[in-house]
Amino acid sequence: MTAFAPQSASPTRGFRAVIRILLPLVAMIAITAQPAMAQSILRDAETEALFQDMMDPLLVAAGLQPGQVRVHLLGDRSINAFVAGSQDIYVFSGLIEAADSAEEVQGVLAHELGHVMGGHAIRASEGMKAATGISLLSLLLGAAAIAAGGGDAGMGILMAGQQAALGKYLAFSRVQESTADAAGAQYLSKAGISGRGSLAFFKKLQNLEFRYGVKQDDDQAYGRTHPMSGDRIQSLREVYVIDPAWDKPADPAIEARFQRIKAKLSGYIADPARTLRKYPESDTSIPARYARAYAWHKSAYPEKALGEVQELLKSDPHDPYFLELEGQVLLESGRPAEAIPPLREAVAKSRSQPLIAATLGHALIATEDQANFVEAEKVLKTAVALDNENPFAWYQLGIVYANKGDQARAALASAERYSLEGGQSGLALRNAETAMQGLPEGTPDWIRAQDIALVARAEVERERKRR
Repeated sequence: MTAFAPQSASPTRGFRAVIRILLPLVAMIAITAQPAMAQSILRDAETEALFQDMMDPLLVAAGLQPGQVRVHLLGDRSINAFVAGSQDIYVFSGLIEAADSAEEVQGVLAHELGHVMGGHAIRASEGMKAATGISLLSLLLGAAAIAAGGGDAGMGILMAGQQAALGKYLAFSRVQESTADAAGAQYLSKAGISGRGSLAFFKKLQNLEFRYGVKQDDDQAYGRTHPMSGDRIQSLREVYVIDPAWDKPADPAIEARFQRIKAKLSGYIADPARTLRKYPESDTSIPARYARAYAWHKSAYPEKALGEVQELLKSDPHDPYFLELEGQVLLESGRPAEAIPPLREAVAKSRSQPLIAATLGHALIATEDQANFVEAEKVLKTAVALDNENPFAWYQLGIVYANKGDQARAALASAERYSLEGGQSGLALRNAETAMQGLPEGTPDWIRAQDIALVARAEVERERKRR
């Protein structure tokens, strides 16, 4: 495990709505539902905490409760973000890499919140329904013309109908985007966050369009999912520059945390050589040391990685995320016993943050010392109680149960794990059924196993029909 832990998203736990791309597309677009398992979710305690702190003022401005909308990070270097389901925002790692400031990301989050509040992911079916109606009508008319002997006329009707259907959906999409732009500007204003970042990020998107030869004239507007970037920038500028928050300085604490996260993510994703060029050893800032620690660790130089971590800890000896990184480097370098003290402190300082607690549980188990398994069970139970969507924590808890001879609960933990991992419904079903056979009927654990079995069985049947 690393601080950024890749996790396949489960098609049974959301993610089944239409994906909405942030960047405009100019070619013909197939509007399809993309399964969660097509992307890898990156889990990191520090990043998720920052995202929530960036999101909560916007949620309050929109009339929601803090924490009501969650932000997830996807391991994809595209500059994209989208809304899925009804209250989940997904941000691509490439967007974080491209953003220069926390305000830029908050501008994107405000826009995506506009989609959430407008119910756009759910209402996407309305646009598709209207487009489908046009498409079906053209098929009927075209078929009738062909049957009457007018082959060319029939094909013309078919092609025109498909083009009209696509245009209908794209127009629907552009309206949603304009609505989300306006709503996002309102949320930023009410939250007292300047729109400078929002405009700066839209300008980045426009520059990318210029680079790739995407025309900005009105003739191209028909084939776009989004309004033209120049028009969006102009409309938003008129709103932002007169807003009282326009000249308000950015939150320095949020900005400092963002720069840490950006460097940390770069160190995790990028090639180590590239990271070391971008953050040379002459740069002794906290973000640079963070990035290099990951680069050295990925390059199998644990002592160099630990050297950077020790310098980070000198700046703040009790920072839970620095302690977490120290524990992870030690653990992944084959020194689990040494990893336990910093990870214990990281868990304590982060108030039992479940992702960090799962790593501590892993370290305790990795010592193969039976005396540590009791603590591991306690730590891992707390982790899954606070975050039951972490398959790695369930996997570790299954090891603990198997070690103590509790095969029924080991099977239940495995069922939980496989239900969270895309494409593992068969394994989830078998383990859930095994758990039910060994657990007292009617107990909470038995009921949970039954629930997993029902969902997994339905998914297995759907997969069988698809085949």
